[in-house]
Formats: sequence, structure tokens, C-alpha cells
Amino acid sequence: MTADRAARAGTYGRVFGALALVAGLGLAGCSDIDDALFGTSDETDMSQASSAPGTLPPTSQQQAQSDQQAPSAEPAQAGEAAPSEPGTLPAQTAAAAPTAAPSAPVHIEAGSNTGTVVSGTIANLRAQVAAIEERLASNTQQQAALHGQAAANATAYHEATARITTRLQLGTTRANPELVAEWNTAQSALDNLTITINSLNALGINIAKDSSTARSVLDQITATFSVSGAVDEDHRQLTVLEDEATQTVIRIDRLLKSISTDVQRQAGYAGNERASLTALATAIKNGELYGAGAPMLASASDTSYGGTPLVVIRFNHANVDYQQILYAALNQALQTRPGAAFSVVAVSPTRGTASAVHEAQNAAKRHARDVMHSITEMGVPASRLAVASSTDPNATSSEVRVFVR
Repeated sequence: MTADRAARAGTYGRVFGALALVAGLGLAGCSDIDDALFGTSDETDMSQASSAPGTLPPTSQQQAQSDQQAPSAEPAQAGEAAPSEPGTLPAQTAAAAPTAAPSAPVHIEAGSNTGTVVSGTIANLRAQVAAIEERLASNTQQQAALHGQAAANATAYHEATARITTRLQLGTTRANPELVAEWNTAQSALDNLTITINSLNALGINIAKDSSTARSVLDQITATFSVSGAVDEDHRQLTVLEDEATQTVIRIDRLLKSISTDVQRQAGYAGNERASLTALATAIKNGELYGAGAPMLASASDTSYGGTPLVVIRFNHANVDYQQILYAALNQALQTRPGAAFSVVAVSPTRGTASAVHEAQNAAKRHARDVMHSITEMGVPASRLAVASSTDPNATSSEVRVFVR
């Protein structure tokens, strides 16, 4: 029994440590819309820094077509092959995943007074277990309420960002005040989610204290068996109370683990969405949704990639199949540099009439959006992507070039 209690104490220590670690995370809200739209150039770097390094998970379609190459997509260097065992990126999780149904409350059986000194001790221990059970029931209800608040905040955030994305996709003015208001709504919802995360963390700390108290009471119950002067009825009541206290400890640990998981998941989600919201502010400023929420660069000359592109995708005919070659190139780059970021450049030719050149530029931008969407679906966070547009007199059709930054 001593070994079992030590094991449980170790588990409790690890969970409490996780809560303490998350409590130290800076879950501060981002700046207001003016800073996000017209702030300093450090915002892009901060968004990139918030992304976790990793490599790309293979999709089922890519596995099935692993031996094929896209006819119009060319790798930057001949002879490059995709790694045989690609790594994986942590899966993105929703802000409000369903929680497990709480277990039934433990019924604390009332015992009769046998008139012994041990009977008085049992009555005191029983009252402590009952009080812990009451707090556990209240904490379970509070967790459910906070979980509902998190779901509501996440829903409000996604509804606001969806409205912004729709307007930008259809086309709108630069720094449209209506979209600015929607952006503030999204930011407020994300701030409220952060408040909920802090409340969950505080609740977890209180439950961890109850866990420690419950274990102490359970130890006292076990020790009372050795006290002299007890009758058989005392030991029967102690046995029942020990079982009840053990079940209470299990329920506390289960709730504590659930809250710890909730806090870590919600904190990671909120951090990722902060970066996405900053990138969306840039899109509002430019009046154009350019590539899956990635920050937009004014022109290729503003970037710092240079050198040979990681992959060149030429859109010289309809329905260009570039997924496999793009995946292989990205995966190899991330194997070498897990924290790599990428620039996606829409390149258009300069030949022909002014109308033809303008049409080619629009086509290149559309293709760049498609490539950006594909990259994010392959597991690269949007905060690690940037886009730009350029022209090339040697190009014969619109192209998308991907560089490692």
C-alpha cells in the first residue's frame, strides 16, 4: 500500500508540475488593431517565433502517389530525393474538445458511534472526506462551465475571422473599418479565451491542493487501523471509509488530469491563433487575403531568401499536379532545418501587351494562394510562411517559387 501511495504521489507531482509550467506561460492579449495594422516590423518575426518546429506528416493521397512526379513541377536541384521516413508535426487541436463525463459522486456512508476513542477519530475523518467530496463536486461543475465558456469564445473568434476572410476573398478596400471592427471582435473573443485558460489553471491548482489533502486523510485512515482500543465495528467503518476515500482520490486525480490537458491544449491553441490574428491584420491593411493568412510582402525585392528556390512550379497548362514534388521538397527542407520558414513567390512573365501582363500577374497570385493552401494542409503553420510577387522576363508562364528563409 505504501508503494501504491508513492506511485500516486509521483503522478500527482507530474500533473501539478505541468499546471505550474502552464501557469508561467505569458497568455497576455495581443495589441489593439492600430498596432496590429500599422505596428512595427517585429510582428512578423514574433509570429514566426511562436511556431513549433517539426516535419511534415504524409497524407494518404501522397503515400498512394509516392512514386509519381508532377510533369510541370521541377525541383531546384537534380537528383534530390524525398526522405524515406518523413517526420510528423503535432496535430492542431480545436480549442474546445469534448471532455470525459465525470464519474458518479462517492456516497459517504454514515457510521454509528461505538463510544470508543477510535470512533470519534473516525467521525472526524469521515467529515473531512465528505467536505473534500463536496468541493470536488463544485470543482467539477466549475470545470464544465469554464469548458462551455471556452467553446463559446472559440466559436465567436472563428465566426469573426470567417467573416473577415470571406470579405477579403471577395475583395474589399484597404483597412476597411468594418473589417477592423470584426478584427477587434475576434481579438476580444481570443482575450476572453485567455481569461478562461487562466481560470482553468487556477482551478487546477486548487484541485491539486485537494488531492494532497485527500491523500493525507487517506493515510490517517490507514494509520487509525493500528490505534488500540477499537472494536470490530470501528474497523468495519474504517474499511468502508478507506474505500470511499480511495475512490475520492481517484476522482480528484481524474479531474486534475482533465484540467491539465485542457489548459495545455487551450494555451497552445491561443498562442497559434495570436499569430494568425496578427497575419490577418496585415491582410486587412492590404485589403487582400493573400495566401492562407500568411503575411504579405510588397514585392520579391523585400524578401531575404535569394539563391536557388527550393521548388519551382510552372503553371503552363490546366490542372497542374504539384503536390508530390512540393511535399518532398518541404519535407527534405524540414528534415535539415526543423524550424525553417518559407517564402512563396508568385512570378509572372513580362511579355505581351499590358493587359496580358496584368492577367498573368493575377493568375500567378491565384496560383500562389493555391500553393500556400497546400503547404498549410501539409502541416506547416501559416505563421512560418510569407508571400511575395515578382516578374521575370525569362518566364513563359506564371510560376510559383518556394524559398527557404
